[in-house]
Amino acid sequence: MSSSPATPQPFLFLLRNAGEDTHRHLTPAQKAGLAQHWNDWVETLSAQGKLKHASPLALTGRVVAGPTKRVTDGPYAETTEVVGGYFYVTAANLDEATEIARQCPGLQLGLTVEVRPIAAVSPVLEAVHGRPPKA
Repeated sequence: MSSSPATPQPFLFLLRNAGEDTHRHLTPAQKAGLAQHWNDWVETLSAQGKLKHASPLALTGRVVAGPTKRVTDGPYAETTEVVGGYFYVTAANLDEATEIARQCPGLQLGLTVEVRPIAAVSPVLEAVHGRPPKA
């Protein structure tokens, strides 16, 4: 009896601790090498059909918070909280997604990759459903 492969599940990787301080010590040659490593990783994941989309995030932005809808500049309070980018990937399960995240080239610099399953329905407001991207 043969088992069919698991249906791929979507995951979001949030790349944290990705601010300027994390990369400041690198020489131009080291930055070029690291950029190539990142691009190779992205191309490999894409060729495997695992990567659906990914993008770096600007270091600027705004935060809207609380019942008063207070707006502050800067998307983070501390450099360790800087979200420098995201990856939207598919994997068989959380274990496979975690293994993919363990290949992240930025880990050697101290980046962290938060691996989150994308839910079809909010875990706290069951009436709130996700919306797939429009084709």
